[in-house]
Amino acid sequence: MELDTGVTGIKGKAEQRFWKRFKKQKTLHLFVGLGMVFLLVFAYTPMFGILMAFKQYSISTGIKGIFTSDWVGLKHFKEFFSDYQFGTIVRNTLVLSLLKVFFAFPAPILLAVLLSEVKHLRFKRIVQTISYLPHFISWVVVAGIAFAFLSTDVGMVNKALITLGFIDKPLDVLTNPNYFWGLATGSAVWKEMGWWTIIFLAAIAGINPSLYEAAQIDGAGRLARIRHITFPGMKGTIVVVLILTIGSILGGGLVGSNFEQAFLFGNSINSPTSEIVQTYAFKVGLRDGRFSYAAAIDLIQSVISVILIFSSNYIAKRTSGSSLF
Repeated sequence: MELDTGVTGIKGKAEQRFWKRFKKQKTLHLFVGLGMVFLLVFAYTPMFGILMAFKQYSISTGIKGIFTSDWVGLKHFKEFFSDYQFGTIVRNTLVLSLLKVFFAFPAPILLAVLLSEVKHLRFKRIVQTISYLPHFISWVVVAGIAFAFLSTDVGMVNKALITLGFIDKPLDVLTNPNYFWGLATGSAVWKEMGWWTIIFLAAIAGINPSLYEAAQIDGAGRLARIRHITFPGMKGTIVVVLILTIGSILGGGLVGSNFEQAFLFGNSINSPTSEIVQTYAFKVGLRDGRFSYAAAIDLIQSVISVILIFSSNYIAKRTSGSSLF
C-alpha cells in the first residue's frame, strides 16, 4: 500500500512538472499546433485522393465519388506505361532534373565559399543581396523577363547581338526545342542560387575560426584552407541538402521548378523537349478531365521520390556518416 502511494506521488509530481513546463511554453506549443493543423489539412487529408488512381472517378460524383467509384486496379498505371508519349516525357523529366542537379547543386556551394573569402563586408553584402533577390520573383515574371530579353521580335539580347554583328538573324531561344533545357537550367540557377547560398554561408559561419588561424600559421594557403577546413566543415549541410535534392529530383531538385518552367516556357513548338511528367498529368487531368489517370501518374512520381529519399539517405549514412534521419 505504501509502495502504491509512493508511485502515485511520483506520478503526480511528474504531471505537475509537465503542466508547469507546458504553461511556460504555451506560445511555442501554439505555433507547433498550428503547423500540425496545417500539415493535417493540406498534406495528409488530400492523400485520400490517392484512391482515385485505382478507381474510375468522375468529378460529377463529388468527394463522395472518391470512395464510391468503381475499382479498376492498375488500369491507369498500365495505360500510362503504354502511352506513346511515355518515353519522351520521362526522358525530358530526367534530363531536365539531372541537368539542374549537376549545375544547380554545386553553384550555391561555390558561391558561398567565394563570398566567405571576401573581406570587404559592404561588397559581400551587396553581392549576397543581389544574388538572392531573384528567389522572390515568381516564375510568371521570370517568363516575362525571358521574353523581353530573348524574343526574336523584341528581345534585347537578339537586337544587341545583331547590332554587334555576332549573329545574322535572331536566335529562337524560346521556341527551339534545342534551347529549352539550357534555358530552363540557366534560369533556375540564376533564380535560386543566391537563396540556397544563405544555408551554406550559415554552415561556413559555424566553423571554428581558430582552425583557419592555425592552418595559416602552419603555412596553408587559401585554397588549402578551403579544401581541408571549409569543405569538411560544410559536409553535414551538403549531405542533407543533397538528400533533399535527390528526393525531389523529379520536381527539379534544389530549385524545384520543373513544372513552372515547362508550363510557362513550353509551347507546341518546343514540346519535344519541354513536355514533362508534371505538365502531362496537369493537362490530362484538367483539360481532359481524366482525374484518375492524372492521379496515377502523380502517384508513380511520388513513390519514386520516396524511394530516392530513403536510398540516398542510406547511402549517405553508410559512406559519410551524415544523414537526414
